[in-house]
Amino acid sequence: MQLRRIFTNGAKSFMRSGSVSFATVLIMTVTMIIIGLLIFLSAILSTTLTSIKDKVDVNVYFVTNAAETDIFALQQRIESLPEVAEVTYTSRDVALEEFKERHADDQLTLQALEELGENPLGASLAIKAQNPEEYEGIVNFLADEPTLTADGISIIDRINYYQNKVVIDRLTGAIRATERAGAAIAILFAFASIVIVFATVRLAIYTARDEIGVMRLVGASNAYIRGPFIVACVMAGVIAAVIALLLFYPALWYAGKSLTVWLGGFNLFSYYISNFPKIAGILVGSGIVLGGISSFFAVRRYLKV
Repeated sequence: MQLRRIFTNGAKSFMRSGSVSFATVLIMTVTMIIIGLLIFLSAILSTTLTSIKDKVDVNVYFVTNAAETDIFALQQRIESLPEVAEVTYTSRDVALEEFKERHADDQLTLQALEELGENPLGASLAIKAQNPEEYEGIVNFLADEPTLTADGISIIDRINYYQNKVVIDRLTGAIRATERAGAAIAILFAFASIVIVFATVRLAIYTARDEIGVMRLVGASNAYIRGPFIVACVMAGVIAAVIALLLFYPALWYAGKSLTVWLGGFNLFSYYISNFPKIAGILVGSGIVLGGISSFFAVRRYLKV
């Protein structure tokens, strides 16, 4: 019965407060929008970094007399490494065709190739690691596990890791810096949001100070006094989350049409629709937590209950 009264009084307090409730919802809506923007920014950065990582690999080029059975055996050993995500084999014939396609407008190069009378290109393996920082370990594995031809020399002609090392190191640094910056921004906005909501809730409590004083005089418990304020602020948080979700729909629909090409094919509106339950859960949960915690401490600290 007492719990029902707390919820009822909280709803009445929210409706009766009028302008204060409106201000609370407005501030929390801005907070929910900021949280939502951080979610979308994180998705954009994650997609961008994944796209960049997909373009970085290490290529192992083999000598022209390397047997395919030896290459396939080495490929299987590489694929068994936990650091490896994918290994793609390119045969000598395919490498020659790709070379001709790249130099289709260079008649001098094609003529020189025909005069050789044989395929000068070796087969290759394109290796993609789970994470860019793991390429060095894969290269060290190849150096420690040499596969020899019938003549007793290594079947590996060269590995382009060291040519790509600068790019890989920069990518690794960019990923770490982005993750740290994203975490710092999230913490900063979360702290700012709590401070703003806390100040707004204190204003709402201040307007009801006389009512609280009467309740304390008649012996109302601390939980009974706090309860309606917590309920009212939780309601404000849920309403703010719903408003933010409604505002995101047209905004992201427009952004999805306008920014998809600029974002490398990432469609914000499609992401919003496909991940709506998760996004809605985060925003509604954030509204409940911010409203509940802020109101709890505002009552305790400001009114000395």
